[in-house]
Amino acid sequence: MSIPVTTWYLEQTSRADLSPAAGPAAEQDVRIVRSQIPSPEFSRFLYTAVGGDVTWTDRLDWPYAQWVTHLGRPGVETWVAYEHGTPAGFIELTAEADGSVEIVFFGLLPGFRGRRIGGHLLTYGTERAWDLAERWPGQAPTKRVWLHTCSLDGPHARANYERRGFRVYETTVTEEPDVPAPGPWPGAGPTEPA
Repeated sequence: MSIPVTTWYLEQTSRADLSPAAGPAAEQDVRIVRSQIPSPEFSRFLYTAVGGDVTWTDRLDWPYAQWVTHLGRPGVETWVAYEHGTPAGFIELTAEADGSVEIVFFGLLPGFRGRRIGGHLLTYGTERAWDLAERWPGQAPTKRVWLHTCSLDGPHARANYERRGFRVYETTVTEEPDVPAPGPWPGAGPTEPA
């Protein structure tokens, strides 16, 4: 059985397109840090923890060596948001030779959604996409930041991108297998505070 999936491609073509979000409250102690040492274990954890309930499956079968190769590419960056020292979400950037930077993955672990972290992380990550070449000698200056989201992603994903100044430039509809969201493990999800 298959289902129709709508995919929206969005972009910014100028650094001035970015419309920053207000950050979370200071008492949340949210910090965003670049994961500078390529770590397949950590990146796979982030990928499954953030994408497990929204059907991220593309990298589930990647062997360790593929993670190492990908994370070691010049211009690939992972920025991680922490709340009180606990990973809350991440944004992965990939630069291309033509000066475009793709936001390949972005999202929050389920228990951290709705806490004003997402808009803040997206703002910060988009800023890092625009200044990525400053950290990578020989990398072309960023001319465009782009991403895609689809109807399987979280219900607020596209709206968050558009509030940050991304504009839809293409929409596609494809038939895809109707598979259950893999989750990081069965029954995972937000927990109530003790």
